Amino acid sequence: MSGGPDTTRYDAGFYADQVEGSARAAAVVLPLVCGPLRPTRVLDVGCGQGAWLAEAARLGATQLTGLDGPWVDTAALRSPRIAFHPTDLAAPLPDHGRHDLVISVEVAEHLPAARADGFVADLCRAGDVVLFSAAVPHQGGTEHVNEERTSRWAARFDAHGFDAFDVVRGAVWDDVRVAWWYRQNAVVYVARSSAHHATFSALPQPVPRDLVHPEAFEAKVSWLEADRARLAAQIARPTLRQAIGALRRALWRALGGGAR
Repeated sequence: MSGGPDTTRYDAGFYADQVEGSARAAAVVLPLVCGPLRPTRVLDVGCGQGAWLAEAARLGATQLTGLDGPWVDTAALRSPRIAFHPTDLAAPLPDHGRHDLVISVEVAEHLPAARADGFVADLCRAGDVVLFSAAVPHQGGTEHVNEERTSRWAARFDAHGFDAFDVVRGAVWDDVRVAWWYRQNAVVYVARSSAHHATFSALPQPVPRDLVHPEAFEAKVSWLEADRARLAAQIARPTLRQAIGALRRALWRALGGGAR
């Protein structure tokens, strides 16, 4: 996900801002994936309050598993059917079995770069179909520590026998119900050995791999403009020493000092 200048940890305010946007995005994006897949077992790695899992349940999933840090308030989960497991995502993930669909959206950028290869390996072990979205370089956001190009993530999945299918981004590119970071970054990865590979191969693939959404560009420019305005104001504001000096010169002139 994205936002303004980096802040700290994922508190209640972070999730309050994030969960409604996630719910809106899930309602648009998941039917594109679940339609051809019809998953019953869904795992969300970095689930937050479970907005994506709740939407998966609405689409027919019956086994919902969510992994995220211990700071998640389980009383605020979006569905009582979610089996939530507090998990350190920066460490190898515990085995929770195989799933029809694995979701991890705007999570990987929050993990150390050294964790990237292992994180993708964990996702691939958990299921044959992965809906994955991660921040691209310079996207910005809360505690983003590893922003990488989509093509770099695709190469990692490829190393585990998964192909990238761009069935989401082209379909939602102009859909304002979906936050721009999902429109920019969401890709489906499917194991080449999976029966679902042929299904996703038949779907349109209209966009190149590495993309920057215009709204991402506009947001970044807005942040830079705001920073520039603050800096300009600081430069224009006289320092205390300058102000005292100007006052002394004015008094000196008023008292006739320096008259020739």
